[in-house]
Parts: sequence; structure tokens; C-alpha cells
Amino acid sequence: MGGDGDILFEDTGALGRITLNRPGVLNALTLEMARRLDARLVEWGADGRIGAVVIEGAGGRAFCAGGDIRALYEAMGRPGDPLPVEFYRDEYVLTHRVFSFPKPYIALIDGVVMGGGVGVSVHGSHRVATENLLFAMPETGIGLFPDVGGTYFLSRMPGGLGMYLALVGARLGAADALYCGVATHHVPRERLADLAAALAATPFGGDARGAASAAIAKFFISITPIMCREGIMRHPWGLIALALRP
Repeated sequence: MGGDGDILFEDTGALGRITLNRPGVLNALTLEMARRLDARLVEWGADGRIGAVVIEGAGGRAFCAGGDIRALYEAMGRPGDPLPVEFYRDEYVLTHRVFSFPKPYIALIDGVVMGGGVGVSVHGSHRVATENLLFAMPETGIGLFPDVGGTYFLSRMPGGLGMYLALVGARLGAADALYCGVATHHVPRERLADLAAALAATPFGGDARGAASAAIAKFFISITPIMCREGIMRHPWGLIALALRP
């Protein structure tokens, strides 16, 4: 694999593979990682040999728990340090790059996915959740608006769920993430390696997104969502969310 130790890149046939490689800090995203990922997506987007991209996290505990908050906090204590402004600027550029990527962008979401991790997964064309997925937008709990394009995908969730999550910062497991549209597919963790191998062997000519969907569908396992309207109504903010939904 190429790239530095914090983010790894590999070409496997027509598949570009990305690994967020900071397992000791739940693959927290740094400014340098964001810049390298953005640059590689620009390159692969224009490379006719690459038919699709897969991104995953190392270590088995998290896909990506968000931005490197410690680095940002420390930078805030240094007057004039440009890191906070540069990080959020480049992170949002990366989020838009993922959203507008012209080829299948397949996120294998195993474990924690929050904040910046949501930005580099949920806006992709295919979001594959394992049974260990734990999704949250914790920034809403401290009064910040939903980050990394959150208002876009939250507003498209069924019923009042997007409003509820924005107000409460509730966590979702794999089944609810699938129901809400955070995930497009559910594949057990033990099958991820087989799925990656199948994607590497997939010809992505013509309808590339359809080809990716067909490959993933062979590993898809249906699961039943836990969150429901009645569950939301038991939370005070849930009542408001349901009342304010379109």
C-alpha cells in the first residue's frame, strides 16, 4: 500500500482502496489525511483504470470517530495557529469531493462512525454497515449544527428522524442506519474481506454503480430496525421533531 502511515492507498485491479490507519485513536482524521485523501480522489476520479473506490478503517473498533479533536484543541491554545480554519475548510472540500465523486465510492463502515468519519462515508454512493456500526453526530450535543453536510442527509430521512437526530444527537446501530439511509447495505463483519475481493474482481465498465450494487447484494443480510415512531415519542425532543417535520 502507498501513502503515509496514517492513510494507506492501494490499487487492486480496477479498485482503489483506502485505509484510515490510526486505530489507536479510532482512526481520527487529521488535516494531512484529509488533504491526501482529497488529492487521491481527484487522481482516481480521472484515472480510467480505476472503476470504483473502497474506504475502510483499520483496527476493527472504528471506521473513523471524527476529526482529530486533540490536535484542534491544542491549536486553539496557540494564537494565530491556522490549523482549525484550515482543517474545517479542507474537510468540507473533501466532503463535497466524496459527494460528487464520479465513480462508485464504497464505505465499509465497521464500528464507530462520527463527525468527520460521517463526512467521508455517508456522502458516498454505497455505505456498507456491519453489525458493529455505531453512528452519531455528537457535535449537536454541544450546540453545533450537524457537521460535514449533516443537514443534507438528515433532512432526507423518513418521518421526523432527521430532526430528532439533529436535536438529540442520538446514536444509531446498523439496522436503524440502514432504515434511515445512513447505510445502503448491511454485510456481516466476517464477510468484509470476501466483499472486498469480489469488488476487486468486478468489471466496472458501463453502469459502474449498478455493478457495485450487484456485487454488494451477494453479501447483503437483511436486518430489522429498532428505532420507531413510538420510541422517538418517548423522548421530549422527539415530540418536537415529529411536530416540526415537513
